[in-house]
Amino acid sequence: MTARRLTAIAALALIVTTAGAETVLHIAQRSRAFDRDTIEIATGDVVQFSNEDPFLHQIYVASPSFSFDSDEQAPGTTIAVTFTKPGVFEVRCHIHPKMLLKVTVK
Repeated sequence: MTARRLTAIAALALIVTTAGAETVLHIAQRSRAFDRDTIEIATGDVVQFSNEDPFLHQIYVASPSFSFDSDEQAPGTTIAVTFTKPGVFEVRCHIHPKMLLKVTVK
């Protein structure tokens, strides 16, 4: 094989590996609730939270091993959170404390 062909094969392998590295899961926020109670994902997966309510949300995770705290999320916007550590995490909303999504990261 030529060096050019080997480089092209290596680049393609990198693209395929990178493309399969994460899964994106969509969670809607509507009626002051997440659209489901629990999810199970792999380490490195991305969860997108879309605000489908006519008011603000502000999501957070508070755990010794993983934490996230968003800015205020306006109606119609989406926030992406990459879960980088395995464990069980509670996603909540500062503005609506009854909102709860349990995320299990394998």
